[in-house]
Amino acid sequence: MLFTNILVPYDGSSNALHAFKVALDIAKKYDSKITLVTCLELELRAPWYGYDSRVGKTIMKKQKESIKKHLSRLELIAKKTKMSFNSEIIVSKSIVKTIVDFSKSRKIDLIVMGSHGRKGFDKLLLGSVTNGVSHKVKCPVLIIK
Repeated sequence: MLFTNILVPYDGSSNALHAFKVALDIAKKYDSKITLVTCLELELRAPWYGYDSRVGKTIMKKQKESIKKHLSRLELIAKKTKMSFNSEIIVSKSIVKTIVDFSKSRKIDLIVMGSHGRKGFDKLLLGSVTNGVSHKVKCPVLIIK
């Protein structure tokens, strides 16, 4: 199987970093393109909490700046392997849906993503982005722990 387009969902975790490095190795072997996606989840807040949209915009701006710092570190790692990648930051209401829709629209052949390995009650409460993505996409998903 040939992997032309590889997607790496990136959340800044050590598992996501490891997944990125694995994706670099695979991309080098298959001469693939890597796209890295970071999703910023919108929090839905009820009006009685007194949500101020200006505060939300400020937080979102700071998060994007932080992500850009991470991306510059990843660019250094990619340069060492003589590879490159494209990246996108997407504001999302549902991370799973965003990753699934993105992979379909970009004709992704392989998704390489990290898993936090949550178990038991934590997994039940928090859900699992990796689990949701792996069940909803049609391409292979390589889960890195």
